[in-house]
Amino acid sequence: MRRAARAVNPAAAPRAGVRAVQRWQAFRVRQRELLDESNRLQSELWAQIHAGAPAATAPDTAPASGPAGREPSVGPAGRRGEETAGRSRQPMLWASPFSIGFTGALGVLLAWLLVQNLTRLSSVLTYLLVAVFLTLALNPLVEGLTRRGVSRPSSVFVVFMGFVTVVAVSAVTLLPGVVAQAVTLVERAPQVVEELAGSPWLVELDARYAVSERATTELDRLLTERGTWTTLFGGVLGAAGWVAGSLVGVLTSAILTLYLLATLPAVKDGAYRLVPASRRPGVVRLAEEIMRRVGGYALGQATVATINAVCSWLMMQVLGIPYAAILAVSVGLLGLIPLIGATLGAVIVALSALTASPTLALVVLVYYVIYQQLENYWIVPRIMKRTVSVPGAVTVVAVLAGGTLLGVLGALIAIPVAAGLLLVYEEVLIPRQEHL
Repeated sequence: MRRAARAVNPAAAPRAGVRAVQRWQAFRVRQRELLDESNRLQSELWAQIHAGAPAATAPDTAPASGPAGREPSVGPAGRRGEETAGRSRQPMLWASPFSIGFTGALGVLLAWLLVQNLTRLSSVLTYLLVAVFLTLALNPLVEGLTRRGVSRPSSVFVVFMGFVTVVAVSAVTLLPGVVAQAVTLVERAPQVVEELAGSPWLVELDARYAVSERATTELDRLLTERGTWTTLFGGVLGAAGWVAGSLVGVLTSAILTLYLLATLPAVKDGAYRLVPASRRPGVVRLAEEIMRRVGGYALGQATVATINAVCSWLMMQVLGIPYAAILAVSVGLLGLIPLIGATLGAVIVALSALTASPTLALVVLVYYVIYQQLENYWIVPRIMKRTVSVPGAVTVVAVLAGGTLLGVLGALIAIPVAAGLLLVYEEVLIPRQEHL
C-alpha cells in the first residue's frame, strides 16, 4: 500500500520530472564533450598529415596571478564561449551515410555518361589532340620571334604560314613522283610477280613447301566466294570515305592549331587562375616545363624522321632501288612512331630491294643497321638532349599502352605524355614524400 501511495503521490511527480531533465542534461553535456574530443583528435590527425610532423603541444604554464598549479577561474559564460569557439574552429570531417552513398552513385552515373559521350566524340578529340601537339611544337618558334621584338599576332602568322608553305611545297614536290611510282607499281605488279616467282631462291622454296599451289588454291577460293566482291566493293567505298575524312581532319586540325597558337597565352592564364594563389607559381613552372618538353619532342621527332627519309632516298638512288620516292615518304611517316617506326621502314625498303636481288636486300639491311646506330648515338642525343629523358622500360610500356588505347596516334604521343608524368612524379610526389 505504501508503494502504491508513493506511486500516485502528486508531490513525487515534479521531483521525478526534475531528475529526468537533469539526467538528460548530463547526457547532453557528456555527448558534447565526447564530440569535442573526437573533433580535436581528428584535427590533430589532419594537422599531422599536412604538416608532416606531430602536432606540438604547448607546455603548461602557470597563470600570472593566483596559486601555482591552479587554473584561473572562468565563469560559465566564458567556458561556454571557449567551447563554442573551439567547435567553430574544428573541421567537420563527418558525413551521413546517405550523403556518401548518394554522392558515390552520382559520381558513377556521371562517369558512365562521360565515357559514353567520349566514345562518340573520339574523332573530335583526335583532331584536338593533333592540334595541341602541333601548337606545342610551333610555339617555341613563335616565342623566339616574340623575344626579338615581333608582336605575337605577327609571329603566329609568320610561323603558321611558314609551316603551311613547307607542307605544301613538300606535297607538290613529292606527290607527283609518289603518284607516278604508285601507278607504275600497279601496272607492273604482274611482271613483278612473275620476276619474283622466277627467282632461284623462291623456286627452291616453292619446291620444298608448295607455296604457289597453296596460294593458287586460296586465290581461287576467294574469287568464287560471294562475300569477296561485297567486301572488296565495301573496301573501295571505305577507302574513299577514309580519304575524304582524312582531308577534313587535316583541315580541322590546321584551323584548331592556328586558333590555339593565337590564343595560347590567354588559355594558359585562364587555366592558371583555377589554381589557388599559394600554389600557382609551382604549377605554372611545372606546366611550362611540361609544355616545353612536349613541344621539343614533337619538333625533334619530326626532324629525326625527316633526316631518315632523306638519307633513305639518297641510298635508294645510289643503289638503284625502284620507287624511291614513295618508299622514302613511307620511311619518313613510319619514323614518327617511336621504337618500331624506323625498323618497319627498313623492312619495307628491304622487301622492295628483294624483288631485284637478295644481295641488294642484304646491302639495304646493312645500311639501316649502320644508320640506326648513328641515329641512336649521334643524331638523337643532339636533337633531343633538352627535351625528354624517359627510361627504356617506361618507353616500351608507354608506347604499348598508347598504341592500344589510341592506335598510331597514341603511340606517337606516348613518350611525351610519359615524360610529363615523370616530371610530375619528380617535382611533386617525391618532394612531398620527403617532407612527410
